Amino acid sequence: MDAIGFATGNTNPGTFPTEAFAEAARRAVSDLTVGLNTYPGDLGHEGLRMLMARREFDREGVAVDPGHMLVTNGSMQAIMLATDALRDGRDDIVVMEEYCYVGTIRAYRESGIEMVGVPLDERGMRMDALADTLNRLADDGRKPRFIYTLATYQNPTGAVLPTDRRLRMIELAREHDIPIVEDNCYGDVHYDGDKPPALYALDDDPRQIYLCSLSKIFAPGVRLGYLVARPPMLERIVAKRMDAGPNTLASAVTHEYLRDRLWEHVEMANVALRAKRDAMVDGLRRHLGNECAVTNPPGGLFVWVRLPDDVDPGAFRAVGNRNGVDVAHGSDFHVRGDAGPFIRLAFGFPGLDEIEEGCARLGRSLRETRDSAS
Repeated sequence: MDAIGFATGNTNPGTFPTEAFAEAARRAVSDLTVGLNTYPGDLGHEGLRMLMARREFDREGVAVDPGHMLVTNGSMQAIMLATDALRDGRDDIVVMEEYCYVGTIRAYRESGIEMVGVPLDERGMRMDALADTLNRLADDGRKPRFIYTLATYQNPTGAVLPTDRRLRMIELAREHDIPIVEDNCYGDVHYDGDKPPALYALDDDPRQIYLCSLSKIFAPGVRLGYLVARPPMLERIVAKRMDAGPNTLASAVTHEYLRDRLWEHVEMANVALRAKRDAMVDGLRRHLGNECAVTNPPGGLFVWVRLPDDVDPGAFRAVGNRNGVDVAHGSDFHVRGDAGPFIRLAFGFPGLDEIEEGCARLGRSLRETRDSAS
């Protein structure tokens, strides 16, 4: 029995443009004699920065200066560059969604940063809880270094923070004199409805830091992300860069492929991903039954499932592994490691047949988990 993996947020190999990308690589490499024999510099490939600035303008309607953008080795490097620029090594606190991207949680934990989680609901971070959290910290004489948020297609829940909450977050950050770091890595992995504006499009605070990625709209293996910040915040971030710049080859080839087909590629990829999302949501609802709450995310790569209260997520995952299907445990995404009755499933990589078979195996695993506990 072949294993089916729903645990990792990989993208769709079925829509990867192998031949067109190879041709783009041939064209790009022919122009890279100097570029590959020099260090790329702190900001990275100019053409890719100009293309990503256009991407942001097309989506948000707000001009982004390519000179205020750093290309990074994946969005995780962007997260840590922003973090290193804002922390000072003494009583470092970050306020964030209590369920969040596991990579960020692990990086902050290993860096000795205290994570203060704010509860979410189906519309993302609760602003009443954020206000209470910031007031409590202020009463204790403790000031967070920044608010970190995945406001659009939040990982792991898939929630989208509505515009009124975004404006309230900006207001609270201003009241408490703290920056916001917005991670919008899933912003263009879009299926349904309207997309609220990014926080940087709603606020001109020069301390705002915006992060984005090419991993989700193109391929995680190219390891390309970017960070947008204005001076003087930009100089603080650049000062933390120690790698002499991002990969010139990956940047040049990706730019060459996407420069005349960015939105065409995004739409093509999203059509296929939408079909996978629909197949997973339908399959889970049929095979897990009404006792499990299954989200239907309007974008992103994940379905968030609340299991029945009598089912332990760890035991369920173990049974699923024996049945040839893997999921991500909800505790991995919690800032304190609290399990809760949750699992996360990624639908980007498996084929449609694998999604159906995997959902059937999960249904069988749910029944077996309950039987073994009774």
